[in-house]
Amino acid sequence: MRLSNLAPRILYAWVVLAVIQIIAGMLIPLKAPQGGNVFAWLLLTNLLVIAVLAFASVRSGWHGWRLGAALFVIPFGIALLNMIEGAVFLTHSGLDWTMLLVYTLVVYAVAAPAWALILRGKSEAPRPVVSTPPLGWFWRFAVADVTYLILYFSAGLIIFPLVRDFYATQTLPSAGKIISLQLLLRGPVFTGICLLLMRMLNLRGVPGALALGAAFTVLSGVAPLLIPNPVFPDSVRWAHFCEVTSSNFIFGAVVAWLWNRPRVAAQPVIARAA
Repeated sequence: MRLSNLAPRILYAWVVLAVIQIIAGMLIPLKAPQGGNVFAWLLLTNLLVIAVLAFASVRSGWHGWRLGAALFVIPFGIALLNMIEGAVFLTHSGLDWTMLLVYTLVVYAVAAPAWALILRGKSEAPRPVVSTPPLGWFWRFAVADVTYLILYFSAGLIIFPLVRDFYATQTLPSAGKIISLQLLLRGPVFTGICLLLMRMLNLRGVPGALALGAAFTVLSGVAPLLIPNPVFPDSVRWAHFCEVTSSNFIFGAVVAWLWNRPRVAAQPVIARAA
């Protein structure tokens, strides 16, 4: 699909999301960030999220409930994990994480079916899938999970001197709790979201790795941290922005590389069988 044909869909889906957020904000009490330009930042991040989801949707060829489920799971899953991380680390933020979760759930539960109608892809014939034995899935998932943990700590250690004073005002969890959170929850769920995005994008090789890395980074790093908020001072927010976008881009690219390998390896086998 040409960009000129996709742009109106992005605009429609963007307006739908903004309207739903405004209505949900009136019905569900939240502590709003301070500052006159926050709503403009929110509109910008909404547009980035919609652009990524729209491109993935039209590439997928999915329709109906399947597309609607994907368009709910991806943004809500990322938001849920980020809220869990925030609740663990930002113990003195003053945010009502429960109400924020309810608000986010309502917004995406209402928006996803509308997006599925607006962003549905062009019907395609079923794509051949190269079968991967359970052991292959297991080791790839394990490698992706451990990779996320390594990237999380590596990027975090690099920026820690910049955020040390801020986190001295919080009650940080133990190292064991942090490792468990990343290895048992965020790593596996982020891997699953990346796999879903990879299937929708349907790109192979280097383009596929770059596309998945960029898409996952926008949804999980750029969108959540671009908006000024009352919790992070700007210096801390931008430090986390650089940390999360760089590590999540690498993580998405690694996931794409891991799961694209069976298709490359299967070609000689198919040729010999022919």
